[in-house]
Amino acid sequence: MYVEVVALPTLRSGVVDVHAHWLPRELLGLPPGNPLGGMNDRDGALFLGDVPLSFPTAAMTDIDAIVADTRKAGLGARAVSAPPFAFPVHAPSEADDYVAAYNERLADAVSHPDGTLVGLGLVRLDDVAAARRELTRLAGADGVAGIAVPPVVDGRSYDRGVLREVLGVAAGLGQSVLVHPMQLPRPEWDHHYLVNLIGNPVETTTAVASVVLGGVLEELPGLRICFVHGGGCAPSLIGRWGHGWRSREDVHRGSTRPPAESFEQLYFDTVTHDPQVLTLLRSHASPDRIVCGSDYPFDMAQPDPVGFLLGHGIDAATLEANGRRFLGMKAADGRR
Repeated sequence: MYVEVVALPTLRSGVVDVHAHWLPRELLGLPPGNPLGGMNDRDGALFLGDVPLSFPTAAMTDIDAIVADTRKAGLGARAVSAPPFAFPVHAPSEADDYVAAYNERLADAVSHPDGTLVGLGLVRLDDVAAARRELTRLAGADGVAGIAVPPVVDGRSYDRGVLREVLGVAAGLGQSVLVHPMQLPRPEWDHHYLVNLIGNPVETTTAVASVVLGGVLEELPGLRICFVHGGGCAPSLIGRWGHGWRSREDVHRGSTRPPAESFEQLYFDTVTHDPQVLTLLRSHASPDRIVCGSDYPFDMAQPDPVGFLLGHGIDAATLEANGRRFLGMKAADGRR
């Protein structure tokens, strides 16, 4: 049985950015086991360990600053989630307190009375019971629409095991799922920022493939799942996946329909940095599944998320409707 989120207030009218980040100052130390040394403020600038992140700490931690920046960007509303460094994946059995603290502060942060912000919380991904417990709390929290998760955990993605079960819990509770990469290190990506420039799209592509070829949406037709950065490399590979699905038993054994059909049921944000890539995404994704994203406040963010889309053929009303649909929100006039 699939239920709609019922605890969400009506957001401000306007384009909804589903991909932005927030972390309270008291949780900058990151979850247990994190190998990155925590985040820290140095004279108003945010660092990850000793690495400068090139934006003010307030842009990540201060709700009033985020609301002001949301308005300045011409957005109606923004969904905020933890930065990927804060995903509780390194020592998950020790992360319950961190996850609960983040979600409690998130619910408080998005209760801003003007309806500018909505939240996507954290869950453990190693234990279905723990995930269910936290997702149930989130489903009852005003202004929280779902969760943000990494594409790959311990070498696995969302077509099997605990990760697939977590998607089932989210779908059953009417919670949205935003899939955001973690910049997993590989030795060949240790220079030129390739861990982000190549690694992030590859992580996301892996998760898209696992969901499409794993038959996830055939099992969970009510699941609202969104892949950031335009789905990574997936739009350019959907034809290859289709050929493999038609040609090889080991490719099509997990799904009953061609990859292109399942692809149309997924949501994708628009952080592509390239109009031609955006055009390619639009040629494969369903028009009502393309949502505005920014990756605020990181240096790899789309600097003018609304202008980029309006300037390349996507109208504001469609972006607003799609964003609300992904988040399970009411339409601006109060309709579901």
